[in-house]
Amino acid sequence: MNSSVAPGAAGFLHRALRHPRLLLTVLCLALWAPGALTLPALDRDESRFAQASKQMLETGNYIDIRFGAVPRYKKPAGIYWLQAAATELAGMGERTHIWTYRLPSLLGALVAVLLTFWCATAFLGSETALLAAGLLGTTLLLSAEASIATTDAVLLACVLGIQGMLLRVYLGARESGPPVGIGLIIAGWVAFACGILVKGPVVIGVAVLTLAGLAVWDREARWLRHTRPLVGLLVVLILVAPWLVAIGVQSHGHFFQQSLGHDFAAKLEGGQESHGAPPGYFLVLANFSFWPATLFLAPALARALAGRSKPAVRFLLIWAGTCWIMFEAVPTKLPHYILPIYPALAILAAMWVVAPRQGASRPERILTWVALLQFGLVAAVFAVAPILLTHLYGAATQWWLVAPLAVFAALAVSAIVAFIRQARLAAVACAVASALVLYPVLTVATAPRLDRLWVSERAAAAERALARPGDPPPSLAGYVEPSLVFLLGTATRQTDARGAADAGAAQGGLALVEDRERSTFVARLAELEADAAEVGSVEGFNYSRGRPVRIRIYRVTPVTDEPTPPAE
Repeated sequence: MNSSVAPGAAGFLHRALRHPRLLLTVLCLALWAPGALTLPALDRDESRFAQASKQMLETGNYIDIRFGAVPRYKKPAGIYWLQAAATELAGMGERTHIWTYRLPSLLGALVAVLLTFWCATAFLGSETALLAAGLLGTTLLLSAEASIATTDAVLLACVLGIQGMLLRVYLGARESGPPVGIGLIIAGWVAFACGILVKGPVVIGVAVLTLAGLAVWDREARWLRHTRPLVGLLVVLILVAPWLVAIGVQSHGHFFQQSLGHDFAAKLEGGQESHGAPPGYFLVLANFSFWPATLFLAPALARALAGRSKPAVRFLLIWAGTCWIMFEAVPTKLPHYILPIYPALAILAAMWVVAPRQGASRPERILTWVALLQFGLVAAVFAVAPILLTHLYGAATQWWLVAPLAVFAALAVSAIVAFIRQARLAAVACAVASALVLYPVLTVATAPRLDRLWVSERAAAAERALARPGDPPPSLAGYVEPSLVFLLGTATRQTDARGAADAGAAQGGLALVEDRERSTFVARLAELEADAAEVGSVEGFNYSRGRPVRIRIYRVTPVTDEPTPPAE
């Protein structure tokens, strides 16, 4: 413990250590639960995952993965099983509430934070381990992933399971510590298998790169035999092979062609789905995604490099460094890709917080001021973003947000002042407190009020208000975002203007037609001699495509002699 720490901050930390896991749980739920419960369904990945999980419940088929009638073979089934189970248990029969599909992410992120605490206690005191886990839990990226129904928070828990086991085996071999028990080793391999079932090759890449980096650095890898690789391979096969065989048979091998041959290979070859970015993308993005722990990261890396002879520091540096290079080298880049290395960075940051101030190198002193600038600039952006966003995308500017944002700004400034005075634990406390104020402001007070962005939610509400008993499923033309399909139901027709007109002429009902499809829709109705009346409209901004959108809602009168169109 740094002896120069303010007595109040040190006293609080000592009291918190009586129940560290409880404290971390309360902290994380306070940060994440508001967003998980209040944010509307997001496009596009979240709603695709949720809709596919909902279809598992509707069909009872837990092997095949589908979005509507289209196979969804980009990821294994693990996350869909978890989301379906969470919705079945917590939904009380209701399957259209997005928050139930987010529960696995919320719990996965919490497990990841608790596992970070466990990993750090392998070579650090409980105080530093608590700081490391707390810093990870407050990062913007993990807070975001904990609040949405995707794979990455659960994947992070799996990564920490295998990496934590490898870390303890490595330290036992390098520092002549006690051998790691077979139970813990098997648990690590179980986490590895679960990671494969959640997101395929990612957990393999993180573990293999870490091991390869250590082998090159140490020029030997005999310690790996203590991980019981044959036993581990058997555990992985027992857990993963049954589903792989089942999906291979049911999909006639198309799952492997699409997930490995198309999705994974496309990410390596180029910027898939317009998500390409040059090297350095994650370095720039970390200013936001690792905030508020950015206040401590840059000098921590300098000190860690200076202390790389210590086995634990070496393990963390190689874990972070090799995986960072891999993610930067892959042409396809999305913000969440880098999350698996954030626990290693959080532990290094916590080690710097409690390290003595004496003996800081020149690079470390320079990077201390760089970190201060990083933290301050991002905090300034966050202090004005909610008001600006409600002005641009809300029904009205929410000026009342000035009050909580002023509290946030005061806490961020307090963190900066404490940091400059070298009261590092006080700086951590203020930074964490600023996140506790900011994140609910963003997820509860700001995001749900950005009406222009929630086009699907407003379109679904309009459709429900206009629907009549006996109506067939609505047709969508132009605007077919996954969130709208999730909200309207699996039977929703996802088609184009001509398809919507054909369905309406045959069966009647409602058609939701984007403006750019309107002329074709009306022309096709005229060809079919069908009548349609515009009964509503929704306008907004399609953030997935980055353009304004207007959806017109038509009630189509069926043509009685028109044959029923073939199923979509």
